[in-house]
Amino acid sequence: MSTPPHTVDAFVEAFLRELNVGQGVSLARSSVNDQALALARTVRHHLMARWLEAIATQRRSPVKAVGYLSAEYLLGRQLDNALLATDLLDVVREGLAACGLDLDTLRDAELEPGLGNGGLGRLAACFVDSLATMNVPCIGYGIRYEYGIFRQTFVDGRQVEQPDTWLTLGSPWEFPHPESAQQVDFAGYTETYVDDDGQERCRWVSGWHVVGVPYNYMVPGYRNGRVNTLRLWSARATKEFDLEIFNSGDYADAVRARTFAENITKVLYPEDSTPQGKELRLQQQYFFVACSLADYMFEVLPRDFDMTRLHERIVFQLNDTHPVIAVPEMMRLLVDVRKLSWDDAWAVTQKCFAYTCHTLLPEALEVWPVDLIGRLLPRHLEIIERINAEFLAEVRERFPGDELRVRRMSIISDYPERGVRMAHLATVAATKVNGVAALHSELLRDKVLPDFSEMWPERFTNVTNGVTPRRFLKQANPRLSDLVTEAIGDGWITDLDQLQGLEPLADDAEFRARFRAVKRSNKERLADLLRRRDGYELPVDSMLDVMVKRLHEYKRQSLKLLHVVSVYEQIVSGRVDPASVVPRTVVFGAKAAPGYRMAKETIHAINCVSAVVNDDPAVKGVLSVVFPSNYNVTLAESLIPAADLSEQISLAGKEASGTGNMKLALNGALTIGTDDGANVEIRELVGDDNFFLFGMLEPEVATLAEHYVPSRCYEEDDDLKRAIDLLSSGAFAGGDRTAFEPLVSNLLYEDRFMALADYRSYVDAQSRVDAAYRDPDAWARAAILNVARCGFFSSDRSMRDYIDRIWHTEPAPAGE
Repeated sequence: MSTPPHTVDAFVEAFLRELNVGQGVSLARSSVNDQALALARTVRHHLMARWLEAIATQRRSPVKAVGYLSAEYLLGRQLDNALLATDLLDVVREGLAACGLDLDTLRDAELEPGLGNGGLGRLAACFVDSLATMNVPCIGYGIRYEYGIFRQTFVDGRQVEQPDTWLTLGSPWEFPHPESAQQVDFAGYTETYVDDDGQERCRWVSGWHVVGVPYNYMVPGYRNGRVNTLRLWSARATKEFDLEIFNSGDYADAVRARTFAENITKVLYPEDSTPQGKELRLQQQYFFVACSLADYMFEVLPRDFDMTRLHERIVFQLNDTHPVIAVPEMMRLLVDVRKLSWDDAWAVTQKCFAYTCHTLLPEALEVWPVDLIGRLLPRHLEIIERINAEFLAEVRERFPGDELRVRRMSIISDYPERGVRMAHLATVAATKVNGVAALHSELLRDKVLPDFSEMWPERFTNVTNGVTPRRFLKQANPRLSDLVTEAIGDGWITDLDQLQGLEPLADDAEFRARFRAVKRSNKERLADLLRRRDGYELPVDSMLDVMVKRLHEYKRQSLKLLHVVSVYEQIVSGRVDPASVVPRTVVFGAKAAPGYRMAKETIHAINCVSAVVNDDPAVKGVLSVVFPSNYNVTLAESLIPAADLSEQISLAGKEASGTGNMKLALNGALTIGTDDGANVEIRELVGDDNFFLFGMLEPEVATLAEHYVPSRCYEEDDDLKRAIDLLSSGAFAGGDRTAFEPLVSNLLYEDRFMALADYRSYVDAQSRVDAAYRDPDAWARAAILNVARCGFFSSDRSMRDYIDRIWHTEPAPAGE
């Protein structure tokens, strides 16, 4: 192993050696990609000894570890995170300069692995970062998608998905281990037999199988000597190439098995509107949990380990319903492979899993058709049916004569088709079930799983989400980070509650002026990025009004669009003097799922409105709309620090938590939002005076839903009527009055998420925003208080809550 580059000379020596030997080129002949790969490998060498020591220490003196099972990990670029964790930034920058190279150029060459869709995947990445920083042993398990979340482009304003080719130029942060591959079976049938002890057992005879090859990633803690592991699985065929078929001339058929197997990990969330897509998604989910459980139980643990004590070594956290098929898989491994009795195996299983629910939307709680599970995983269906039968017997015993309750709680539903309710299965098996914000956990108990919470009230708890301050403040916002550190020291980086020390400085005029200068500098940085990246000219003197999140109707990007159209209409109609309007630049960032038609219609409408607004001299310097394509972690790290206003406008009772709201508030953006998800806790912490609240509360939403007629809102509010009429007039679509008909009809006649009902409250709140922004000093004071009071939203605090309330594990320092 090479000498760690603690000094500039040592770094230059190691970098050039990696360039020469690892890439096979001289410095003079190397490309930017050669240099970027060599840099990444040089930095990772610095982490290797710590990583191997952490693995060895865990094997020598095992403490209870966390196995984090997640179908998504939205990691972001790895170089900056590694430089931050190792404190090598200055050494590397100086060393590269000595070689005539620029660190920022090499940073930009790194492709972000898009192995997640949004908040769920970014949360998983924050959590494994925090666990490493807190010295808690953790293995993150997931899928190494060959093509991650698609790369978004716009053609004529419409979203077009292109493959995310993140592996094209090499991935220097991963370590493949084909020798540790796991076989994963599918299909076939089951049969009974009598074992050597005379016990009747079940055997699964598979119809076909693939192998899962692990790719390990290092997860470094922040300057504490610990490096945990993220293990992502890639599918391969057991027989990749048939020479006999190839020699016969059928070249395509010779590699058919390889192509079929690799489809499993080809792309993140394949479109599942077809039966084939549904089956592929289930294959993905079972593939990665089967690999992960087998890896831990048969590779990590000693071969003679007593499996009845498995819960003393590991707790598997189910990150939403995607990995819940792990429950019957563990039962299969314990009963069929390790020969435990059913009762002993179930007792172990119930101690080894905990379940996080990330949604309140019924359609997001996965239900897999019984026929599909039976065809693809016949042994697992048998296990699920037995778990369900025993569980329902317990329900009947607790609630005799209540067959409606039995039907509601059954893991297997009968209508509209027989299906396995994965959230029910997870709740029955888990030691704890948690929501991800105080309101969400309350609604989860009372509305989503009320029968379960009545039966097992002690099983339900709350852990409000958090974000890592290392990436989303220290790394993403270095100017604000430096200002904070100068004011209160650097202890906040691993103890975000220390930000409270900023509160008195909110009343310090000099500090407010410096804070405003940081915000303007961040806007200039963003403007430069968007100019180079997208060709946008971002006005840095206007309010930066930001709505960045996955495109979904419940998040209500349509409501923000209606506000933009309303402001535009008021100015161009002459009803409002543009000189009286606070200059505002609205920034959208969002991807729509490929099969989500209404989300795509919304994107099209936003882009069309943007094109007209930005080209109209009547609103020049007053209103502009920016929608950069392919919003991702890398763009977020520049956009979030620049934001003035954070749009968190979901319908109350629909957003589980949100983490973008936390990142924006932590970086000094004021929130306009409903009392939904973690907005509730943000508002309580930062204070009503520093938060722009609007909209119905969840009970009011529930009441209105019984008789809601959205067209009445349209008829009764003149501003809303004018905005929708303008949207329908063709003014934003070259005269085509039908261009936005699906979106407008949806709002007027369905409006499932009540954008029109909250419109008046929302635009009134925006008027309060304008009034507040007219006083830059008061705005800066409120923004500073947002930063100072958001320490609660650290993912380190989230992990402490998981440790105390759910996992009951403890730190195990890996040493410096």
